[in-house]
Amino acid sequence: MNTITKTQRYLPLDLSTKYNACKLYATNQYKISFITRRYKISKSSLMRWMKRFDETKESLMDRSHIPLTPHPNAHNEEEIQWINNYLRRSFDLSMIELYTKLRLNQGYTRHPASLFRFLRKQGFYKQLETKKKVYVPQPYETASTLGAKWQLDVKFVPKHCQAESLLTGEKFYQYIVLDEASRERFIDHYDQYNSTVTCDSIQRAILYFNYQPKIIQTANGQEFTHLTQTSRIHPMDLLCQELGIQHQLIRPRTPRHNGKVERSHRSDNERFYSKLKFY
Repeated sequence: MNTITKTQRYLPLDLSTKYNACKLYATNQYKISFITRRYKISKSSLMRWMKRFDETKESLMDRSHIPLTPHPNAHNEEEIQWINNYLRRSFDLSMIELYTKLRLNQGYTRHPASLFRFLRKQGFYKQLETKKKVYVPQPYETASTLGAKWQLDVKFVPKHCQAESLLTGEKFYQYIVLDEASRERFIDHYDQYNSTVTCDSIQRAILYFNYQPKIIQTANGQEFTHLTQTSRIHPMDLLCQELGIQHQLIRPRTPRHNGKVERSHRSDNERFYSKLKFY
C-alpha cells in the first residue's frame, strides 16, 4: 500500500497506470470522466501526459526536476570564489565572521540567509540526526494466586471461517475470561457484544471457575465502560460492585497490558480460525 510521507506532496503513480490511462484515452472511445475515475487520476494530469505520449512507456517516465539554467539571483562565480577562498584559508570560520569579511572586504550585498542557504547546499551546517529514546515498558506484575486477577476481552469471529449455511449476515463474537495465574480460559460465543452480554459472560465464568476474582482487567471498549464522561454507572461496574470485584481498565491504546488474553486471541486465530470452518 502506498502512503504519503511528510516530504511528499502527492501520491506517486506508477508507470503502468500512466501508460494504460493514456492508451485508453488515445482510442477516443471513452470519456475523460470515465478514465479519471477508473485510474483515480486528475484531468490535468492526463492532459499533461498526453502531450508527450508517443505510444511508448519511455515517453511517460518521470523527468529530472533539476533546472537546466541557474536561477538569475543565484550566487555568481565571483561570489562563489570569494566564499571558497575564505573557507580554504580559515576552515573553522563561523558564518557570521564569513559574512562580515565578505561584506567589508569584497562588497558582498546579499542577505545572511542567502549565504546560509548556499553553504547548506555545499554541505555545511548539516542537521545532526538525533536518536530518539527507545521506550522501555515497565515490568508487568502478573498475579501469582488463583482468582487474584482475570483478564477479559472480546474477539470478532472472522467471516471467512464460517460455513456457507451460516453466511446470513450474522456476526459472532468470542468472549474470553483468562485467569492470569493459571492461564486457564473460559470461552463463550455470542451473536452480539454489549454490556449485557459482558455481564452474562462474567457470571458464566464465575460458575465455570467456581470462584470469583478480586480484579477483572479489561480494555476501554463500550462493552466494558462508558466512552465519554457521564454520571451513569456502566452495567459491568454495577455487577462488579454487587459481587465485590474491582474493575480495572488498562491504559488506552496499549493492548499489551492485556497481553495474555491478546496472545490467546492470536493462538486461536493461528490454530483454529485461519484453518478450520464451522459446519
